[in-house]
Amino acid sequence: MSVSVDKIKSNLLRPSLSSYFGVEIPLPQGGELRSQLQQVLGADQEKLNLLCTDTSLPGSQLTTMDINNDRTGVTEKHAYRRMFDDRINFTFYVDADKYLPIRFFETWMRGIMNEDENAVNSNYHYRPKYPDEYMAEQGLKVFKFERDYKQVLTYEFIRSFPLSVSSMPVSYSGNDLLKCSVSMSYIRYIQSGPVGLFVPTDNDDPSGLGSFGDAGSILSRAINSINSLNPLTNLLR
Repeated sequence: MSVSVDKIKSNLLRPSLSSYFGVEIPLPQGGELRSQLQQVLGADQEKLNLLCTDTSLPGSQLTTMDINNDRTGVTEKHAYRRMFDDRINFTFYVDADKYLPIRFFETWMRGIMNEDENAVNSNYHYRPKYPDEYMAEQGLKVFKFERDYKQVLTYEFIRSFPLSVSSMPVSYSGNDLLKCSVSMSYIRYIQSGPVGLFVPTDNDDPSGLGSFGDAGSILSRAINSINSLNPLTNLLR
């Protein structure tokens, strides 16, 4: 069977690139904690999303049991549970204006443990909130797309909250970009897509990204992030 060069090129020479992605960081359900985080964010929810420079597409596996008695001499595996990774990691650039990622996730974790002004006392003890108050039921999302923005994979994480904020070294030895690494827990994810091709429909939306709905809104902002942040970071390396 003969295959044309164009066919080979279209199938093999267009790999997916890892630098084209966007994220959406949610707020928890609880009213008090949600209000605290909204005060930290102000009008900068979009800025927090765009500051994410590194994450991962999640993985999962099937747990199986061995069936030995159905067929003589044959061991067969049957799946009975899907096991998800227990966390997803995000890395954010830290802005010099508000230290937004640090303040946001530290506030979320303090809110989970009900910390107050008495936390400076040596005999202070923690009383965590009920899980429904500090978990984001839905809304934590990772979008994967390509340079032509014509297809989108969406990963949405259920019942998420921050587990840890990693230490951030600072030093007189040189100027590097300060980054904040956060691990978030979730119970499962839902993967959907690719959404499909977009077609520009009017002058108000020349990119055609509006046809993606919420995903299109994230993508349009991610385009600006890739075009502005990536050249900057490459220059500073």
